[in-house]
Parts: sequence; C-alpha cells; structure tokens
Amino acid sequence: QVQLVESGGELVQAGGSLRLSCAASGRTFSGYAMGWFRQAPGKEREFVASIAWNSYTTIYAASVKGRFTISKDNSKNIMYLQMNSLKPEDTALYYCASSIWPSPTSSSKDYNNWGQGTQVTVSS
Repeated sequence: QVQLVESGGELVQAGGSLRLSCAASGRTFSGYAMGWFRQAPGKEREFVASIAWNSYTTIYAASVKGRFTISKDNSKNIMYLQMNSLKPEDTALYYCASSIWPSPTSSSKDYNNWGQGTQVTVSS
C-alpha cells in the first residue's frame, strides 16, 4: 500500500503558475504510472495528467495540454504538476494517484491509491 500526500495548492491570479507536489511513502513509485486528477465543486472528478513508471510517456487532458507539465523523481518518490497560464476554470481540488499499470492512463478506475487532495483556486 502507498500513502500519497499532495501539497502546493493555493490561491493564485489568472495567468499565474503553481507547482503541485505529491509525496509517496510505503511503496516506491518505481514500476507504476502516476496521475493527477481534479474535482471542481458540483462536478465529477476529471483526469488531468499521467506519467509512465519510467517517465518516458506522459498524457494530458486537452484542457491542460500545453499549460501543465507532469514529472516525477523516482529517487525521491515525489511527483510534480507544473501549472502555467492558470485559468479560473482550473479551480479545483487536485488529487494525485498511483496506477495499477506501468503505462499512463486517463481512467480513474486504473488508479488504486489516492491522496487527500490540495486546493487550487484561480481568481479572475
């Protein structure tokens, strides 16, 4: 079992940047893909980005492609989400999750461990 803890969320103005972190304990990242999801008030949780176990492959939701970058450091068991050019519609609770597969996927059903989330609020 892996425990995931997100951090880095805060209030930021539109056009600004934030970097979210996800620290893992209990099991290393190695061998499994990781992902970021988000959930806005009144909406379902949605996929944001995912990265392969070896970091060679990444996938992104269309709404964040070109603005967000996912990365991870297996030696430190930390995953990151660099978010640039933030928009008010990016406001949500952001979750990190570990996958049951080595390759990145966008379905939440492929992820079996979740953090508690970190709040990102983008003001206009």
